Amino acid sequence: MTDSIMSKAATMEIPINSNGDTGTLPEDDSLEQAAKLQWSLGEKVGSPRGTRDLQQVMVSGPNLNETSIVSGGYGGTAEGIIPTSSIKDLRMKARRSSVPTGTSVTCHINQPHEYQGSNMHHSSSSSSMTAEEATKGVAVEKIEQMKKWGLNTYKCTKQMISERFGRGSRTVDLELEAQIEVLRDTKRKYENVLRLARALTNHFYNMVQTQHALGDTFADLSQKSPELRDEFGYNAETQKLLCKNGETLLGAINFFVSSINTLVNKTMEDTLMTIKMYENARLEFDAYRSDLEELSMGPRDAVTMARIDTAQQQYQVHKDKYERLRSDVIIKLKFLEENKVKVMHKQLLLFHNAISAYFAGNQQQLEQTLKQFNIKLRPPGADKPSWLEEQ
Repeated sequence: MTDSIMSKAATMEIPINSNGDTGTLPEDDSLEQAAKLQWSLGEKVGSPRGTRDLQQVMVSGPNLNETSIVSGGYGGTAEGIIPTSSIKDLRMKARRSSVPTGTSVTCHINQPHEYQGSNMHHSSSSSSMTAEEATKGVAVEKIEQMKKWGLNTYKCTKQMISERFGRGSRTVDLELEAQIEVLRDTKRKYENVLRLARALTNHFYNMVQTQHALGDTFADLSQKSPELRDEFGYNAETQKLLCKNGETLLGAINFFVSSINTLVNKTMEDTLMTIKMYENARLEFDAYRSDLEELSMGPRDAVTMARIDTAQQQYQVHKDKYERLRSDVIIKLKFLEENKVKVMHKQLLLFHNAISAYFAGNQQQLEQTLKQFNIKLRPPGADKPSWLEEQ
């Protein structure tokens, strides 16, 4: 019985490392128990107490039928797993060959984990290097953009100061500059017309509301004053008629204000934005032109010639940009003038006819004017929010 137990102890010691060499696995409790059992057999073999300790260890130890010994790292292949059936086979071989006491059975298993680990490390390092290179590329690009922006700002500021103090020369298109100045003056005058038209609309709206309230008051008094029923009734009808004609005139004036607002704050403003871009391009063009002229007046060594070539390229780029925007400004000014004439011709005719018909008391002509210009009046109470919107 002692030989059988010793054979079992010999088969339980299966030390394996990741390279297939003989070693110990501190993570495996069954191997630790086998080592302790081997030491116990070497020291106390043959004694009854030693036999009892061996039996107790075998009873309290792990059940080899339900466990497996795993060697290698996490995520390895199936070659690093020793099922219980292989342990049973080793045990049977040990019994047949009568392995002496204290002999350990070594199992060599080829593990590809180091190769897989190196591949994973190489791929992760490659991906990190790629991300780092991309980050460096973005940073370098931003630095170059900031450098170009700073250099361009410096040149333009220098040119602006030189022009303001009369030291530098600037490119001037007299005809185009005159048209731009006329447009800015026209815009200021049209803004004044728009401001006055809005003031007229507000005052006239208050008058219409007053007439409406006065008509309701006259109608109420005509019901409560029998001796003045007719007089109050006439005035109530007159105020209601004036209120109706006033609302019609308000529709015409609102259409006039809306059209002028579109012309001033959208059409003219769009053209002025293009003019602003043109003026900035003109400043950049003169700045790079002055820079090229200064370099051309200096010595002609190799370094200076390279700088002159670069300045010549920048000068040509900004010259093309300046000429393109100049052409855009000329075209927009032409179309703006045509559009302004058409819009103002229609709106001034509408304003004149509506005002004349209203103060002449010609209700039919006033309504005809709105139909002529396709103006639809909003129904009473349309400006007020619904009860759902008020909630």
